[in-house]
Amino acid sequence: METALAKTPQKRQVMFLAILLLLWEAGSEAVRYSIPEETESGYSVANLAKDLGLRVGELATRSARIHYKGDKELLQLDIKTGNLLLYEKLDREVMCGTTEPCILHFQLLLENPVQFFQTDLQLTDINDHSPEFPEREMLLKIPESTQPGTVFPLKIAQDFDIGSNTVQNYTISTNSHFHVATHNRGDGRKYPELVLDKALDREERPELSLTLTALDGGAPPRSGTTTVRIVVLDNNDNAPEFLQSLYEVQVPENSPLNSLVVAVSARDLDAGAYGSVAYALFQGDEVTQPFVIDEKTGEIRLKRALDFEATPYYNVEIVATDGGGLSGKCTVAIEVVDVNDNAPELTMSTLSSPTPENAPETIVAVFSVSDPDSGDNGRMICSIQNDLPFLLKPTLKNFYTLVTLRTLDRESQAEYNITITVTDLGTPRLKTE
Repeated sequence: METALAKTPQKRQVMFLAILLLLWEAGSEAVRYSIPEETESGYSVANLAKDLGLRVGELATRSARIHYKGDKELLQLDIKTGNLLLYEKLDREVMCGTTEPCILHFQLLLENPVQFFQTDLQLTDINDHSPEFPEREMLLKIPESTQPGTVFPLKIAQDFDIGSNTVQNYTISTNSHFHVATHNRGDGRKYPELVLDKALDREERPELSLTLTALDGGAPPRSGTTTVRIVVLDNNDNAPEFLQSLYEVQVPENSPLNSLVVAVSARDLDAGAYGSVAYALFQGDEVTQPFVIDEKTGEIRLKRALDFEATPYYNVEIVATDGGGLSGKCTVAIEVVDVNDNAPELTMSTLSSPTPENAPETIVAVFSVSDPDSGDNGRMICSIQNDLPFLLKPTLKNFYTLVTLRTLDRESQAEYNITITVTDLGTPRLKTE
């Protein structure tokens, strides 16, 4: 009797390791597919059964289905043919924003017995967006005494495509005074600068109107235009200069509205109106920017709540303009600091009830957990009560199975209430039961 009891834990351990090894081997390598965004719904991505080495009949008998985190159904599995079908058109910019590569993660879940396969779908970019400037017209006030070679910053065009499909070059309509130079920003985007080639004469021509064009690198290329209106002014000798060209700050995502983010400062050596500086957001994008700047003090404050999970950082460009129309520019790099503001989520994929009393190590439930926070705020542990004949087993990418530890006896206890607790490691810790 003592020998049999001594061998039972060892046998259970061997079976547990064998099950884990089987699940790991099933999900250790992801099957990856690639399609262009905006592909029509109903498109057959691949024959998933064939690629995974499964018989088509297995899909129906083992209750195969596609699991994807979120409420929207993006892919469908035809269990009769094994084909993986596109449920609806997918927009890369909506699904992934600027993240590249854009990869959607899926799992193929088989029951009876339980088996997981990781499937990744990469959406490649197509040139479906044209460059757009934030305003129809840019106004520049330039003194007639400005020397050739002087550079004036111009606002960039927004293009939601990526890679070569985004803005690659800027041009300006033919004229005898200016040309446009295209440069690379630190984040990879191109920005234009207007360069004065020939001195201006207010008495000869007090105003110019030029067309600025942004071209992307698609085939064929798309373009967007805006008007640059130049008003020629009398002399203003000095442009505003910021004390720093780059301000770097960190802001907790739970900062209250109207809280101070940072104060920028520029100086102008001119006197009177020519030395008076006014601050403004350079791009002026009031829709996407959650910040506002005081035009007199240069204080940048929070006007809308931050969300680290949605946008972890911002690059805000500030322009300082004096009374004569000369301007200087700086960049404020704002890093949003994550706080533990999301409780873990638990999604039940399979629940087998009732459970046979005479079946040892039976899988009772399959579920997944997730937490959108970062670092320890997003790391999770799962547990159940200690006094139950059940065990939680981790499987593939935050999937768990709930299995029986031993054969159950209905006559001894006919039902169990099991509480699954998911706790993150943030401060303070948040949990879901």
